Amino acid sequence: MSKQQIGFVKIMKMAFGFFMVLIYLGMAALFAFNFFDWSSAPVWTAVRWFFVAVFAAYGIFRGYRELTGEHTYGMRRYDDQEDDERYGTYNDFIKQNENDDKKN
Repeated sequence: MSKQQIGFVKIMKMAFGFFMVLIYLGMAALFAFNFFDWSSAPVWTAVRWFFVAVFAAYGIFRGYRELTGEHTYGMRRYDDQEDDERYGTYNDFIKQNENDDKKN
């Protein structure tokens, strides 16, 4: 993969990450303003505010991870050393198992 392709992939991942942050925070706002018109029974009000807290907290957490660059979507970072055996992708694991099966 060329450096230009790597840059495009990183930009798309970052754009998707920020899009998802907006989705989570938007859902928190929709629940906060009772957009879905849930019943005004105390039980449903508590459930609705629970969802507000969960969506807002996860949106803020995910936004923080996007800004700090910690969110890699389960993929290897390109600046990691290739010879680090402790950190690999699921595809690397499958390829290694296929190679082990061929040897046996």
